[in-house]
Amino acid sequence: MTYHPKSDFVAVMMERGYLADCTDYQGLDEALMSGAQPGYIGFDATAKSLHVGSLIQIMMLRWLQKTGHRPITLMGGGTTKVGDPSFRADERPLLTPAQIDDNIAGIKKVFAAYVDYNDGPTGALMINNAEWLDDLNYLEFLRDIGRHFSVNRMLSFESVKSRLDREQSLSFLEFNYMILQAYDFLELNRRYGCILQMGGSDQWGNIVNGIDLTRRVLDHEIYGLTSPLLTTSDGKKMGKSQSGAVWLNADMLSPYEFWQFWRNTTDADVGRFLKLYTELPVDECDRLGALAGSEINDAKIVLANEVTALLHGAEAAATAEATAREVFEKGGVGDDLPTLTLAPADLPASIVQLIVKSGLAKSGKEAKRLIAENGARLDDAPLTDAGLMIDAGALSSPIKLSAGKKRHALVQLAG
Repeated sequence: MTYHPKSDFVAVMMERGYLADCTDYQGLDEALMSGAQPGYIGFDATAKSLHVGSLIQIMMLRWLQKTGHRPITLMGGGTTKVGDPSFRADERPLLTPAQIDDNIAGIKKVFAAYVDYNDGPTGALMINNAEWLDDLNYLEFLRDIGRHFSVNRMLSFESVKSRLDREQSLSFLEFNYMILQAYDFLELNRRYGCILQMGGSDQWGNIVNGIDLTRRVLDHEIYGLTSPLLTTSDGKKMGKSQSGAVWLNADMLSPYEFWQFWRNTTDADVGRFLKLYTELPVDECDRLGALAGSEINDAKIVLANEVTALLHGAEAAATAEATAREVFEKGGVGDDLPTLTLAPADLPASIVQLIVKSGLAKSGKEAKRLIAENGARLDDAPLTDAGLMIDAGALSSPIKLSAGKKRHALVQLAG
């Protein structure tokens, strides 16, 4: 559709590729033109860190604040106890309240890098939906809220339908999730004047439910906006790499490995990712994304530096780039590489074990295949002997292991 936005926020969403759909473009635009408005995205606390798959949502909250509005990061301390069934083949494992609190503490660190929590009109708010969900009276909730939901309509939502079509069990617990998410929007509107919920396009049904419920109960107009579900140009889900999830917390993935993930972006994705994950002007993103040949590698370094600087700071980005240059151009080891430190009691150890322990392969079988296919190197020399044993003498100075051209790790002796 061709819509010409009035508000800065909707303009940025459209121009940079964040927008998949909106429940009412004009209504949202006019509301945003009338002063600082709160908008929220919910994040379930299923792990101690969010990963790159959540970064598009975090950037949307950042732009909401940058364009003069108030971002709300809603932590699902309550809903995590249920688990979102959207587009999942099975039920999520249930976590204890202590695990959930621990995960929320880890996730909070990431948000602080992107939005500014303060008491001003555009200051971000961190809210936990356990605040209203934990003490709900079940019978009152059924009578006051449950009566507004049509089961027929809920069964028609794609996220539920896909489970039922595959004849996979959907528990009553999970079926309640969308009612709780709708209730979150109602409570955020009632308590904080929140007029906007954002999320990935898989959340469309849940968002519409919240808007409908709020209209029925409070007679308030509120809005929903979704972002496209991102895949890389080769069809892979955003946020996964060869070695697993690309976590945002530095203690779960080093800034160097995070930088390297962006440096390894496929050529076709560079321009799009610059628009979504950095704040460079759109014209500059288009220019960099259109570079060809070896020049596109310079654009990938700009992408890696900009994204890493937003999350981990400019110094971490500069260090990661310097380490990468040292590793790739000079064959050096670099100070910032992922490092495996062994105690003397761990030795001797097979080279296959060390490749697995350093994170360059997920299993011994994968490590042996890497060696057999000439994809492994030891101190930049081809590694051909899968039976090689490493003793303390071999570790008198650190050794460098490599898987392919781009993934490296150091192995050193403690002490």
